Amino acid sequence: MSSSTPFIHESAYVDDGAIVGAGTKIWHFCHVMPGAVIGARCSLGQNVVVMNGTRIGDNCKIQNNVSIYEGVELEDDVFCGPSMVFTNVLNPRSHVSRKHEYRPTRVRRGSSIGANATIVAGVTLGEYSFIGAGAVVTSDVPDYALMVGVPARRIGWMCQCGERLPDDGEGRCHSCGTEYERAGSGIRRRPSDR
Repeated sequence: MSSSTPFIHESAYVDDGAIVGAGTKIWHFCHVMPGAVIGARCSLGQNVVVMNGTRIGDNCKIQNNVSIYEGVELEDDVFCGPSMVFTNVLNPRSHVSRKHEYRPTRVRRGSSIGANATIVAGVTLGEYSFIGAGAVVTSDVPDYALMVGVPARRIGWMCQCGERLPDDGEGRCHSCGTEYERAGSGIRRRPSDR
């Protein structure tokens, strides 16, 4: 198998009409439905479901037991920890069809979502945000924000390399040296570091 050919485990189902990028690996008991688009160099762990109409960027890592529901979009370099949950309806009832009420959820480039976290439908996770294990995210998350708790609240800032920044978010990352500055109520990389 060449590095450009996707690897699909024999127990996985990839339906006709799904698009799987070069070098992507789809492991045991996964199901990728028609109309799903998965980028290059992704890894889908055991028992991942990717529904119709979803988009997954390049170099995403989706760990075991994650369902990517219709309306969810992952940009490049997103990490989804084991058994984390996306929802797509705010008020589900088994006897009421709400397919016309699916809310779009966007996970922006470089974000990490910890194990067993829940992302409620209709929110956007900012670039390089970091959602702690078990957190329940009910509203939009700023770029680089470190979020924990139920409901999730910001307790700090994270560098794009994954290390915690000073509490105010300003200054230099002690690990990679990238510098950050305040930008309104959030932070951004200093222009010289872009």
